[in-house]
Amino acid sequence: MQTVLARLDEPPTLAAVGTGVHGPAGHVDVFSLPDLWQLHLYGYHADLTVDGTPHSIRPGRISLVPPGCEVRYRYRGRSEHFYVHLRLGTAGTPHRIPVIQSTGTELDRLTTGFRQALAAWPRTPARATAEVWAALWRIAVLTPPGEPVTPTVHPAVAAATALIEARLAEPLTVPDIARAAGVSHNHLTRLFRAATGETVVGYIRARRMERARHFLCATTLSIPAIAASVGIPDLHAFNKTCRRELGASPRSIRSTPPRPDAVPVP
Repeated sequence: MQTVLARLDEPPTLAAVGTGVHGPAGHVDVFSLPDLWQLHLYGYHADLTVDGTPHSIRPGRISLVPPGCEVRYRYRGRSEHFYVHLRLGTAGTPHRIPVIQSTGTELDRLTTGFRQALAAWPRTPARATAEVWAALWRIAVLTPPGEPVTPTVHPAVAAATALIEARLAEPLTVPDIARAAGVSHNHLTRLFRAATGETVVGYIRARRMERARHFLCATTLSIPAIAASVGIPDLHAFNKTCRRELGASPRSIRSTPPRPDAVPVP
């Protein structure tokens, strides 16, 4: 399976959004975009070759082709698709994405997103960019039928981190988290350390403190309310944890202006 590496931590820069109509003027197109990625959502049958590798286009498939690749389309009559020409950022972890894959159950949502991007472009480029960025994240986690894809994060770790994020204000124990993730305590501990480099308890503590730092610096919530919102309602324990993990008391953290390069905490 031909794949590409795409970094999605920054919003894409759009160069063009539109509906391409091909076929009536000729059944073969050969071209490349030297500086732009190509994102296409198809509604027809055709053949596609990307840098010599053949692919089958079918209704409901989507392709992502990086800059500089030669693409050869062989159409079977009038063929219409949504397209976006864009630039991707360079920050963050690269995601391995198939050059072409089925959208599966995401087809309706992706189609809606493309239509909204087309309606917004170029009058409201920020809205179009948001729709395309969401589409890119959707296709980054699609699983093509019949193709075994190894997830970048074990499902149990993903389930555990999602549960932790949703319940930071509540008491959390590793056995409870493991039970919700469908694995044993010991197995989750091993998986978590392999995926994150730290223990489940250490991850919970770090997430609570990062959220506390955000609330202290960015909101006017009272310190007791912040302590309760991150699952440490005892003020003495909260003060002690802040000093140990963040290097200062909650009041000192609140009075210190945030660094300009600080990353927002979700």
